[in-house]
Amino acid sequence: MPADLHRAVPYNTGLPGLVAMSLASNRVFPRHSHDQFGIGVIAAGGHRSWSGTGWVDALAGDIITVNPGEMHDGAPLDATGRTWHMLYFDPGLLRQVAEVPPASVELTRPTFRDAHLGEQLTQLFRQVVSAPGDTLAVEEHCCRLLGQAFDRHASCRLDMPAVPGNIARVRQRLDDAPQQCVTLAELAGIAGVSHYQLLRGFTRMLGITPHAYLLQRRVLEARRLIAAGHSLCQAALEAGFADQSHMTRAFVRQFGLSPGRYRRALCRV
Repeated sequence: MPADLHRAVPYNTGLPGLVAMSLASNRVFPRHSHDQFGIGVIAAGGHRSWSGTGWVDALAGDIITVNPGEMHDGAPLDATGRTWHMLYFDPGLLRQVAEVPPASVELTRPTFRDAHLGEQLTQLFRQVVSAPGDTLAVEEHCCRLLGQAFDRHASCRLDMPAVPGNIARVRQRLDDAPQQCVTLAELAGIAGVSHYQLLRGFTRMLGITPHAYLLQRRVLEARRLIAAGHSLCQAALEAGFADQSHMTRAFVRQFGLSPGRYRRALCRV
């Protein structure tokens, strides 16, 4: 590794209030604070920092966190440096997601080991890198991550009362216009609950998330359009997919064959 390495790569999350950053560095950072909640994972190497609880070390696979206004610093454990992925959430996003006043909750430990939360972080990063324009998917990953983090590692949980039976209205919205873009905020508004309540309630009642349900409805619409004679590209766009390749991946997952094979099978009938 070079004597001085510092590489920071920001990603467009497509979600206001959420910043994603990957870093590889052997630099020492002076004491500072952020305006956001920070949740990240050490991907390689080791990291040492000072926090309100004293000095802490984090190794590959460990989760690292910081609260808004919390003073901390950071240094590599050795000359090889460290690589880590960070997500920064504006406090207002926490209020929006779960209707929890940000000032009333904080992450209680600056570093800990939680394999499931690490997987949630990885999934959100993958979504941000591969398809940041899919707002509903990013929002869902964000809600799951915050729920996991604050349920297990914060001063209070984000759990909410059971969602009433208005999930049917949300499902109807997705059934009526699967080709239209939709956000978790819109669906939560239809149900009259927080984003977090909506995600948990919908999944509890239907067994899948709103985004998974929407993809299912779009695949069914694409199949109908293909059967009606539309080209694969036309079917993808009219069904609400970003492009034909996105439709193909979803189509194969749901039906076990590609749209092209499906169309060829129709021609032989």
